[in-house]
Amino acid sequence: MVKLTILYRTPANAGAFEDWYVGNLALMERLPGIRRRQANVVLGSPGGKSPYLRILELYFDAFADLDRAMVSPEGRAAGADLVKFMGKDADMIFSEVYEE
Repeated sequence: MVKLTILYRTPANAGAFEDWYVGNLALMERLPGIRRRQANVVLGSPGGKSPYLRILELYFDAFADLDRAMVSPEGRAAGADLVKFMGKDADMIFSEVYEE
């Protein structure tokens, strides 16, 4: 299983972010091949305040499925919306998931 993690940095206008996030989450959930999703609200970090406000995790069976989702029309729409609103204030990570 592989995971796409999106880390959303804390914006200057949290209210505008939340309004946008609800719509972008709906776009992200349309990506083909998603097996599981987790939406997280960040509470903090061991050092105190975290630079991130939210984290979204989307799980796929294999990297090829994630890749297909990213280049699909749904993936392109969600990605374009993400970049338009967040610019460089969102980090994306691909990872392999090991369950023990």
